Amino acid sequence: MVKFIENNYANIVAFNFEGEITKDDFENVIVPKIEQQIEAIDEINLVYVLNTDLSNFSTGAWWEDAMLGLKNLTKWNKSAIVTDNDTIAKFTEVFSKVMPGEFKAFPKNELEDAMKWAST
Repeated sequence: MVKFIENNYANIVAFNFEGEITKDDFENVIVPKIEQQIEAIDEINLVYVLNTDLSNFSTGAWWEDAMLGLKNLTKWNKSAIVTDNDTIAKFTEVFSKVMPGEFKAFPKNELEDAMKWAST
């Protein structure tokens, strides 16, 4: 399940991932919030808090995530991935080199730092 994280930053959207992640989570939670953000500020500043294993993402969820990235390729500004998984953190560093915008991993105990970073 994906839940929107209410926050005090007008220019970021943040989401918490727990348990099973499906195509519907992207279509009904993530995509509408990101579309609102693009409409409001013409860029994407994002925080993903991963409290689930990547194996819990369905094939449809992976597909929707990829399509979201490609559809808005020029809108990516900053994306913070909050995780204690070293593999995901390292992948985030590599991903940042091949995608437009900046991507940075933060440990879970630095969620507020991730929010601040994504908002500036």
